[in-house]
Amino acid sequence: MTYPDLDSVEEISDMVHRFYRDVNADDLLGPVFNDIAHVDWTTHLPKLTAFWARALLGIDGYRGNPFARHADTHAAAPLTSTHFERWLTLFNHTLAAGWNGPNTERARALAHNVARVHATQLGVTPPQEPPDGRRNP
Repeated sequence: MTYPDLDSVEEISDMVHRFYRDVNADDLLGPVFNDIAHVDWTTHLPKLTAFWARALLGIDGYRGNPFARHADTHAAAPLTSTHFERWLTLFNHTLAAGWNGPNTERARALAHNVARVHATQLGVTPPQEPPDGRRNP
């Protein structure tokens, strides 16, 4: 099967929605996003789409400070390396299930970097990435 790349806002939006559907259903991450961070998904999903569209396609539109929300959440209920590992596992699983190409690989690398930087800023052991950047759920 041939998968598309993350080369349009529509593909990025589809990826973001699929990924966060899995995050919401996850026993570890779902409660963090919903019960601790109280994410309003109707406003958050478009912001996440704008973040990835800027990162992968150079499209303006994202405004925000993603670390601030993570710091607030961490203060309420400390995040661990397991949280960051699970987030990356689900992200990589989402990519593997629907996308392939240069932008997809850039998204995979950026997600790992974001997780690594946020974990480090929070004083959490950063997640490790396998050499090929892929993980199994």
